[in-house]
Amino acid sequence: MRKSLLAITTIMLAWSVPAQAEDLLGWLDKAGVSAPGEKEAPADAAALLTLEPGENEMYAKPSPDGKYLMSISSKGKQTWVSRRFVENGDPANVITEDGHAFDSVNWKDAGHVYFFSDRAGGLGLWEKISDGEGMQRRLMTMRGNFTEPVLLPDGSVLAVHLSTSAPAGASHAGSRSKSDDFDNWSMEGFVTGLVLINPEGDMHTLTEGINPALSPDGQWVVFSMPMGRSYHLFRMHPDGSDLIQITDARAVDVQPSWSPDGKWIVFTSNREEADLRHKKGNNWDVWAIDPTGRNLTRLSMDDARDGGARVGTDGRVYFHSDRKVSQEQAQARDIKRAEQGFHIWTLPLPSAAAAVPAGQ
Repeated sequence: MRKSLLAITTIMLAWSVPAQAEDLLGWLDKAGVSAPGEKEAPADAAALLTLEPGENEMYAKPSPDGKYLMSISSKGKQTWVSRRFVENGDPANVITEDGHAFDSVNWKDAGHVYFFSDRAGGLGLWEKISDGEGMQRRLMTMRGNFTEPVLLPDGSVLAVHLSTSAPAGASHAGSRSKSDDFDNWSMEGFVTGLVLINPEGDMHTLTEGINPALSPDGQWVVFSMPMGRSYHLFRMHPDGSDLIQITDARAVDVQPSWSPDGKWIVFTSNREEADLRHKKGNNWDVWAIDPTGRNLTRLSMDDARDGGARVGTDGRVYFHSDRKVSQEQAQARDIKRAEQGFHIWTLPLPSAAAAVPAGQ
């Protein structure tokens, strides 16, 4: 039956082919219709940055001086934090293999990173030189279960506190317990709240939320807050004052971060084809919006999962994606076959002229 319908459709198309077209395929090409078996061109201009045999690379974080980026790299059962060259994505060194660092590591300055670790007995915030060598220094002792720390200029720490809605004894170790960690906003069994911890260790609860990021001037924290099945972006001062909602679509808006000039917030969202009931029915892309909630702009356009975006000092957006790597891209890196999985890709941060109306 299907073959008969296909034959009839083909004959009807052939009858309607314009005279100037040499054949049916030529007309299909001019009409913008894909011929059978033809691959569609990518919808965005993302460039592949990292590709290592058998590896996944996720959560790229460009350094303040623009020379390096950190990524969470994994191969088989091994996971580590790597430092890479921004110019070509090649690995420079391993920073740490500490399991607590995978969802807590961040740049302190161009030459140092900080992350959670229980290396001295009990959770603490530690500082380390980004070349992976030298001494490590504990900045603060933590009392409780935390993730995603943000070190503030005065030595205070804003972090996500995981409260015990899970069974007694449950803990979040920061290690990869899933096949991948794309949805790092999902902490099943825990209630997530943003807290401020001063240098003396006193903790003050701010609000419910996940994925905090500090603005370049240190005046604002953007984060995601769950509301029903949706997640919305908010911003507030680091002390919790002046809470402002940025997005309100029926969608999951998560993983926000700032551009170096503070004019853009890039984030992960399923708002193009949101399915809040079924995780596998969503199309995840990278979006941008300004801090006032205007100039909403879709940056990545692919059927794959795009997320974890950060903007470098070069004005490019670095994000991870499990989109298909072409054979040509693999061969350009002396890899025999295309590697599936998550890798780091880059896109330019566009101007506000490309924005879609807010509220969509």
